[in-house]
Amino acid sequence: MGNRMLEQLGEEAVKAAAVLQHIGSAKKNEGLKAVAAALTERQAEILAANEQDMERGRENHMKAGILDRLQLTEARIASMAEGILQVAGLDDPIGEVVYMKKRPNGLMIGQKRVPLGVVGIIYEARPNVTADTFALCFKTGNAVILKGGSDAICSNKKIVEVMQDALESVGITGKCVSLITDTDRETTVAFMKLRQYVDVLIPRGSKGLIQATVNNSTIPVIETGTGNCHIYVDSVCDTDMALDIIENAKTQRIGVCNACESLVVHKEVADTIIPAICDRLKAHNVEIRGDAYAMEIDSRIVSATEEDWGTEYLDYIISLKTVDSFEEAIAHINRYNTGHSEAIITKDYEHANRFLEEIDAAAVYVNASTRFTDGFEFGFGAEVGISTQKLHARGPMGLLALTTTKYIIYGNGQVRQ
Repeated sequence: MGNRMLEQLGEEAVKAAAVLQHIGSAKKNEGLKAVAAALTERQAEILAANEQDMERGRENHMKAGILDRLQLTEARIASMAEGILQVAGLDDPIGEVVYMKKRPNGLMIGQKRVPLGVVGIIYEARPNVTADTFALCFKTGNAVILKGGSDAICSNKKIVEVMQDALESVGITGKCVSLITDTDRETTVAFMKLRQYVDVLIPRGSKGLIQATVNNSTIPVIETGTGNCHIYVDSVCDTDMALDIIENAKTQRIGVCNACESLVVHKEVADTIIPAICDRLKAHNVEIRGDAYAMEIDSRIVSATEEDWGTEYLDYIISLKTVDSFEEAIAHINRYNTGHSEAIITKDYEHANRFLEEIDAAAVYVNASTRFTDGFEFGFGAEVGISTQKLHARGPMGLLALTTTKYIIYGNGQVRQ
């Protein structure tokens, strides 16, 4: 796909975005419901396309965690459809007047929510992202251009085809969602420079993808996703709760950005809880890389390097750091976390509140799994990504994150003196 083809996609998306701004909430919801129904009705086609991607991934010895991200099942397609229906059921933020205030000169000045325009998404082996991001962008009146990775190209092509057909069936242009089918790096870099058509670019995937987008894009970028997520086991905690949360956060889905990658354990409870942690995680064949103190407690732990403290594994590996104090735990987590999701397991009310205040991350938990950092779980229906930056949006990005505001001013003839 040459630059002219990219420009054509951009031109079509801009035209589609202009149409979407005027079709109204009822029509948008009709489109979303049609897409949700089509995904379920045509799931056999989608699963067949996904199997082509899975087979190629297995042949290329793709990691288990990435294969898990890539795989679609009837249950996962049903979840995609349910997420779209949830988005249809949410209030449409477009057109909301955020505030209105009268100035002394009689001017009425307010702010109103409007779409961003055209949203570009660059992502890797996550075909569910194709449907999730479409739903949120469509509900907020944004056209979306998708650039998935080669690993999921067959799945993405089929999902976009199904969505476009469903939209056209209810009289809505299918051009409001498009897929860049070339998977070479040159096309990706060219997409990052399509600023005359794309208003914001959101990368979802590995640290390398996100950094490449930030470094190469001339389009404003919202950084998402890299998740070196910690769970800190405090000196006073419910042991059974800690074990359940750690097991869930690490092993429920291994290849997702909100999975736990790092454990921090207070030395006052280390002797008793570390062997129990090893029992739980070894049952899932998780390799535990720890410091010298942890290794002395349990021989199943192998030596960690400095690099391990900052690594998002997306694999059956976890790091384990022991600390002498709550303050040391905070310092360690803030040094090595990626601004995603961090959790404390504690019975100490003061420590819980200090953890919430002092940890610098998009989502901070007390006595719960980091796996809940997700647009669906937060009640957004879906998410376009989990922002780990601080400007515009932070955390799971639902409908509001895909809007901006403009000032609206009512006058009755005022001129500036």
